[in-house]
Order: sequence, then C-alpha cells, then structure tokens
Amino acid sequence: MKFARHWGAPVAAVIFFSLWCVAEAGRMAPAVGFGSGGLVTWPGTLPLVLVTLAIAVAAWRPAASLALVALLLAGQLAYLIPPMYDNDWAIYIGSFVALVFIAWLHQGRARLVAAGANVLFAAAMSFLLLSWRYGAGVGWYFHFGGDWAMLRQNGWQLFSLFVLIAAACFAVGLLLALYQERGSLFRARDLAQSTLEAAEVDLIVEQERTRIARDLHDVLAHSLAVIAAQADGTRYLSKDQPKTVLSALENIAGSARTALVDAQRVIEGVRDDGMAVPQPRLSDIEVLIEGMRRGSLKIESSESGTRVELSGGQQVAVYRIVQECLTNALKHGGRGTAVRLHFDWSGPGLTLHAASATVAARGHSVESAPHRSGRGLPGMRERAHMAGGWLTAGPDGEQFRVTVFIPYTGGSPNTTDGGAGDRSSEQAALVAVSATAAADNHG
Repeated sequence: MKFARHWGAPVAAVIFFSLWCVAEAGRMAPAVGFGSGGLVTWPGTLPLVLVTLAIAVAAWRPAASLALVALLLAGQLAYLIPPMYDNDWAIYIGSFVALVFIAWLHQGRARLVAAGANVLFAAAMSFLLLSWRYGAGVGWYFHFGGDWAMLRQNGWQLFSLFVLIAAACFAVGLLLALYQERGSLFRARDLAQSTLEAAEVDLIVEQERTRIARDLHDVLAHSLAVIAAQADGTRYLSKDQPKTVLSALENIAGSARTALVDAQRVIEGVRDDGMAVPQPRLSDIEVLIEGMRRGSLKIESSESGTRVELSGGQQVAVYRIVQECLTNALKHGGRGTAVRLHFDWSGPGLTLHAASATVAARGHSVESAPHRSGRGLPGMRERAHMAGGWLTAGPDGEQFRVTVFIPYTGGSPNTTDGGAGDRSSEQAALVAVSATAAADNHG
C-alpha cells in the first residue's frame, strides 16, 4: 500500500502511455517527420504527453495535474494544440485516471475541486469532439446543420458518457481511500489492544511489586521495631550493667532504628526502573508551605531553638507528616482554613506542633471522609515510629492538634544541664514503648 501511494501514479502514467502506443501501432503517423508539406507531427503526440504528465503528478500535485488537462483543452479550443481525431479521443480518459489518484490520496477541498473540474473537462471534451470547427471537420459524426443541431442531438449523450467514466474513476479513488482508512483503523485498533495488554501486564507487575514491598516492610518493621524496643527497654531497666553492655544495647537500638528508616526510604524511593527518586528534605518544607498557601490555606509557621541535622529518613518523615497535616486541613477544613505549625528544636529531639480547625468546626461530618489503609493518621504515626519517635493527634476544642516528636540521632546538643541524662533515659523508654506499640500494630 505504501508503494502504491508513492509510485502508483507514475507507474499508471507509464502503463497508460505504453498501452496507447501499442494500441495505435501501425495506425498513427510518426510523432515527428517530414512530409510533402514539410515538418509534420501526429496530432495526438502533445495531448498524450500532457495527459501522461497529468497522471504522473496527480498523487503529489493535484493542482498541477488539473492544470495540465485544462492546458490541453484550452490549447485545443484556441487552435494552439492539434485537436483529436475520431481514433484519438480515448486520450481524454487519462484525465479521469488522474482523478482516481486525486480522490484516493487527497481529501476535502482537493477532491471537490477535482470533481467539479472534471465535469467542466467533460463538457469541453464533448464540444471538441462534436463541433465541426475542430478535428479538421472530421469528428465522430458527419455534420449537417452546424454545431447547434449536433450538440442538441448528441451532446448530452457524449457528455453523459464522459461524466459516467469520471464518476466511476472518482468512486474507485474513494473506495481505495476507504480501504486504506479501514486498514489504518485496524492497525490503530491492534496497536491499542497491544498497548492495553502491555498496560495490564505492567499493572499486574506493579501490584505484585507493591504487595511484595508491603510484605517486606511489615516483616522489617516488626522485627527491627522489636529489636529496638527490647534493646532500649533493657538499657533503661539495667542501669547497673557495665558500660560496655549499655553501649552495646544502645548501638543495637540505634542500628535497628536506622535500618528501619533506611528500609522504608528504599521501599518508597525506588521507581520501577530501579533509579532512586530524590526524597524531600527539611529545606523543602518552606516550598511546601508556600504552595499550600497558594491553595488558600492560612498557614502560620514558627520555630524555636537551634536546628539540628536529622538523618535522611527522619527528614523525609517530618516532611511527609507536615504534608499530610496540611492536606488534611485543606481536605476537611476547606479553603481559608487557618493552620499553625511550630518546630521546637530545644529538647532532645524535634517536636512539631500542628493545629487546624476541626472537621466539626467547619460544618462537616467526621465520618464523611474515612481514611484508607496506610493513609491519614495511621500513616503519620507509622512514619513517626519508624523515625524513632511518636505522634499524637486528636481534637482539642475547636482545633485539631497533631504533636510529633523525632529524637536526634546523635543525642541532643541543645541540652547541657545536669538533667540531660535523665531526660535522655526517659526519652529512650518512651521510644521503646512507642516502638513496641508499632511492632504490635504490624504484627
């Protein structure tokens, strides 16, 4: 089909020219020669060349094809090109062959113009073949009574014949175009089906990958949380043990929490192609707040104390918790909801306070937007636990408050008084209890 589109018209032109020459072999004078009156040419030579060119360029230049046929007919009417004899008239059919390619390979206005032009061509051809003024007075019929009588008697018959041939050629072109369009639609359908099948396979693979990642997360979260909880609890309850034992327990708890956070970051931060996705950091929270302010939240952000560098997993946890708090405020409170965020760096860890209007205060039902598994408050609590901290959330009057604590990985540089050790021990016990609760939830 592609070959026919590009080379069909030139091939048809060559065939038309060759068949005409074979059909007229022995019946036509040489194209160019010398007779008794000097240089003579066969009258059909130039018409045949023009019609052949019209067929050849019809696929690429329909306007040029129509112009060549119009040039032929106008030249004959003006006596600039030899008219047809009674055995040469079939050369005119070549213009209708060109119409096949125009109707096939072009659309819209080109088709309409070509159809209208060929109706005019048929009228001109009929006049040229019937008029006594052309063909040296030798046409299809002997002329009695002049052009008017001849055209009135035979004009509609010849004109109808040419129009019928043109209509048949035009219909052939349209059928070829419809067949090609049908093939294109079938190919598009097959491509869509193959794409859909590939998408279904990808979806199945993604679902299986998600299930495996969830199972892996549950296993790691349970095991590592239990290890961290037991190590912290044992260290807190065994103050009289040698320092080496306490240091070992502290290393075990710290390593377990770090592994848990890193495992979560790997599970969440790896794309299907295996490339790590850049994870958000604390510095991205300001950009997040500005974006939510443009979403019509009235956010007031503040912080106290000196910032401490958190681990990568803890920074991701803080960012996601802040993101979830702002998203819930916009979802449940609507546009214009006031939100207060405060980051407190003065203790043994980062304490985040978030307060916004409750669902009831904004006139909505608490049950109107149930959380899906792994989303909302359960998801925030899990992130806090995995970062070694804890999270509390609930209504407080007309406010919904969320409090998050994320301990510093290497201890608190902001506590230098004598009670720092006791607070660290108490915090370790609290972390142990929280980690145990997380392990029970996963179990």
